[in-house]
Formats: sequence, C-alpha cells, structure tokens
Amino acid sequence: MKAGVLKLRIYLQFVVSRLFGTGVDTFVLWICDHFIFTSYFGKYILSPTISFEFAVLSNFMCSYFWIWKSRLEHRSPRDFCLRFLVFNLSSGAGFLIKMVFLLIFQKIFEWNVVYCNLAALLISGIFNYVVADMLVFKSRKQVKVGDLGSNEGCDQMGA
Repeated sequence: MKAGVLKLRIYLQFVVSRLFGTGVDTFVLWICDHFIFTSYFGKYILSPTISFEFAVLSNFMCSYFWIWKSRLEHRSPRDFCLRFLVFNLSSGAGFLIKMVFLLIFQKIFEWNVVYCNLAALLISGIFNYVVADMLVFKSRKQVKVGDLGSNEGCDQMGA
C-alpha cells in the first residue's frame, strides 16, 4: 500500500474512533448526570472529568488495537500502560488546546459555543493525531543486519 493511501486510511480510522469516543463521552456524561450525581460539583466537575477519561480510554483502545496495531511489535501489559499514560497526557494537552482556541474564537468572532467548539476541535484533533502518530504509536522500524547488504559488498570495497 502506498504511503499516502496508508496515511489517509489511518487518519480516517482516527476520525471514526474519535467520533466513537465523543459518543462514549456523551453517554457517560448523561449517565453521571441522570443517575449518579446530584450536586453542582458532581454534575459539572466530576461528571465531565469521568466522561472525558472514558472517552480517552475508548480512543486509546481503538488506537492500540485497530488504528496503529501494525506498529506494535511487542505487546505487553507494561507497553499498554506506558502508551496509555502518554496518550492520556497528550489527550489532556489536546483538551487544553481545544479550550484555548474555543475561547479565542468566541472572543474574536463571537460565535455560539457550539461553533467555537467545532472549530477548536479541528485544531486539537490535528494536534492529537500528530502526537499519536509521531509519539505514542511512532513507527519503530529497526534496521536489520541483513538489510545493510551482504559481506560480498564489504569484500568488494576491500573491507
């Protein structure tokens, strides 16, 4: 598969997984709001935090077992936990980026919060994709000794 087509496939899978994560976030938030918490703190602080973490976990699971599974040579509980930690931290950074741009768009354009959020999600989504692609699930292609050439090449150069 050509590199451009592969990148497009991975990006489309990323978008689908993030849409799924948004569904998870919304569903968990609804459950917390309607069945678990009654106080302001519970509904507006704890519920969004819990739902965000469920969304991050679902996004990570999609990334680990579906999107970038071919880049994971040695799966183990340790590898899973370390990657999840980095993924979770980068998702938190992406959330902060989204919030900053949401507020900037609101201040500059005076758009409705929904439009500001959608515009900010485009920016934070690109950030999240790049971090996942280049850091959390970066390709760790190793050069094998056999790939460097045979001894005949060395003999011909006088080595």
